[in-house]
Amino acid sequence: MARPVLADAFAHHAWATDLILAACENLPPEALATTVPGTFGSILDTLRHLVGSDAGYLAVLSGGRAARINEGEMSLAALRATIHVHEPVWQQVLAADLDPDEVLVRRRDDGSATEAPVGVRLAQVIHHGTDHRSQVCTALTSLGVEPPDIDVWAWAWSQGSLVETPATN
Repeated sequence: MARPVLADAFAHHAWATDLILAACENLPPEALATTVPGTFGSILDTLRHLVGSDAGYLAVLSGGRAARINEGEMSLAALRATIHVHEPVWQQVLAADLDPDEVLVRRRDDGSATEAPVGVRLAQVIHHGTDHRSQVCTALTSLGVEPPDIDVWAWAWSQGSLVETPATN
């Protein structure tokens, strides 16, 4: 069977999130509490939200094979461990015969629910991760910390999937 078309997008998603979490692991608590206007919240709150939301998306898209998490008090190490557990589950989800138009319902503890097609939910996972990783990079930069290079080209280079040929001039 051919690799799923979104396999690289989700592998990059997990890799980039892991790199951001790793970059923040040695920051002191006051740095993790940094907020920047226009972003979700503190660095730590944003990372917890990112991984927690990812777990929720995966729980819905995997039919419950992955559980939601209570990210509110999780350490960066625990968040990283969660990403490592979830990445192969994402690949299993993508390898399934997905119908992008199948509507899935997410029910929340407060009784609310969202209904959205699989294709929209997959797009949201990628967008959500990119948005919040960018916000954390902005916060790191405001602290004078160089954020890791987490773009897709950097991931592809790290995987041996990008080859550059120098100019011959």
